[in-house]
Amino acid sequence: MEPTQSIINYLDASFKSFEPGLRDRIAEAGVLKNIPAGEVIMRTGQYIKHSVLIASGRVKLYREGDDGQEVFIYYLEEGNACALSMICATKQESSEIMAKAVDDTTIIVIPIRMMDELMTTYRSWYYFVLENYRSRFEELLTVLDSVIFKAMDERLEFYLRNQFKSKGVDELTITHLEIANDLNTSREVVSRLLKKMELNGKIRLFRNSIAWVG
Repeated sequence: MEPTQSIINYLDASFKSFEPGLRDRIAEAGVLKNIPAGEVIMRTGQYIKHSVLIASGRVKLYREGDDGQEVFIYYLEEGNACALSMICATKQESSEIMAKAVDDTTIIVIPIRMMDELMTTYRSWYYFVLENYRSRFEELLTVLDSVIFKAMDERLEFYLRNQFKSKGVDELTITHLEIANDLNTSREVVSRLLKKMELNGKIRLFRNSIAWVG
């Protein structure tokens, strides 16, 4: 299958709000890339020369401290765009976050030179960008509220509910260490609180996976 047709197929499936002209323009100038799970897509200090659409898969955005400790920000999933890459690319600034593929991920890479053209020419792109900024801002507020106002057991349950909901599954493949990194706490704390949730009948714990009971 031709690369242009592959991009059109992904846009038709995951970006249904795009008008035909916008779809064709992105397919003409965009590049399709397959990112294996675990690969870092964007690093702190890297200058952003492209904007990115998530065609399939899942990407985690986080900040990394000097000691290597991770602070989770939010996930990007199919049909999302990286709002931070849009901002950094447009202003020609370097990234202040890290982005890593959680699952095998396919992205559509759009050159920076197209940003002004897409914003002024295609109304569906204009509204898409505004909606992405709004959604990401709300997610950041949710993370901030969780950190400031919730105890760790509440944060953990909130985190798990969001994970199950966003993935649409009843069993989540994830390690206690991955959860601890996302919540900026220790694996031991997460393991203890997960065991407590299991005793309370909310989850079932398996090796490298968690099932939601409710």
